[in-house]
Amino acid sequence: MRWVLLVLLLAGSASATVVERSKRPVDRPERAAPAPVLQGSGAISTGAARAEARAPSLQSLGPAVSLRPKMRTRAVRRAIRRHQKLRAEGAICGDPAIQGQVVGRMPGRIPGCGVAEAVRVRAVSDIALSQQAVMDCGTARALKTWVDRSVKPALRDIGGGVQSLKVAAHYVCRTRNHKKGARISEHGKGRAIDISGFRLRDGSTITVLTGWTARGTAQALRRMHRDACGPFGTVLGPDADSFHRDHFHFDTARYRSGTYCR
Repeated sequence: MRWVLLVLLLAGSASATVVERSKRPVDRPERAAPAPVLQGSGAISTGAARAEARAPSLQSLGPAVSLRPKMRTRAVRRAIRRHQKLRAEGAICGDPAIQGQVVGRMPGRIPGCGVAEAVRVRAVSDIALSQQAVMDCGTARALKTWVDRSVKPALRDIGGGVQSLKVAAHYVCRTRNHKKGARISEHGKGRAIDISGFRLRDGSTITVLTGWTARGTAQALRRMHRDACGPFGTVLGPDADSFHRDHFHFDTARYRSGTYCR
């Protein structure tokens, strides 16, 4: 009998120990919640952050419309819409203020001529060109800079302001001043444009030929000639030689000695 009681007591103690141990909390490592990634003043989810990291920059979008729609972030979608709108409006050279169309490679008929990536410009900063001019984007940007910084201010108080530029020449495969055996002109490389006059909003026109010495326009024309030195590498006007007495010649060739202005 004593042995039976002893066995029962030992069995009860073991059961109590097992129950006691089962009641103890199990120490398990806590899973850390993913920290939100801040963007601006708010927070975005981790999944959105990964998508944002995968999104390419606007400059690297290329044909952005080929990206999978579900992978595009809101910023990428906005950039795509803006890019498509600019293209629809005729923006070229990555600047909505330069309007025209992309031409692409322009071959030349003689060695040394041609433009690798030509554009045809019809307006810059809302100022029309009398004829669409073929050039490269570097020259188009220089023309826009000159119009913004010099042409518009110089003619602001004359005839209601400038309406359009009279283009005398742009891309043409030829030698300098059409001289036989001379070097290829910058016109033949898509890096030059000649401006012979300015049409004003009141319908009047200022020409370089007559306006250069006229009392009411000489100051404005000389300012525009002077201000072109910088945006362009070469600036030639009526005082340069007989070839340029009736127009401004601008090109984006660069020289070690700096801008050449005459």
